[in-house]
Amino acid sequence: MEQITIKVKNKRKAQALIEFLQAMDFVEAVTSGFNIPKPKSQVDEEDFFALKGIWAGRNISLESIRQKAWLSNS
Repeated sequence: MEQITIKVKNKRKAQALIEFLQAMDFVEAVTSGFNIPKPKSQVDEEDFFALKGIWAGRNISLESIRQKAWLSNS
């Protein structure tokens, strides 16, 4: 197994490089000197369920949402 060390000046670009390398099927492991935060799409289930009931008691239907959306586009 070969090992490569790369020094990157920009933390955001380093994170993008790490994510790219992790997607490669021939890369066995990627390590870094800083913590990589979870992407927003991988938010914990607890955060998702914190919004439970946000629309409770409101008279909202899929049809009413569609009507309002189409009115603003015309």
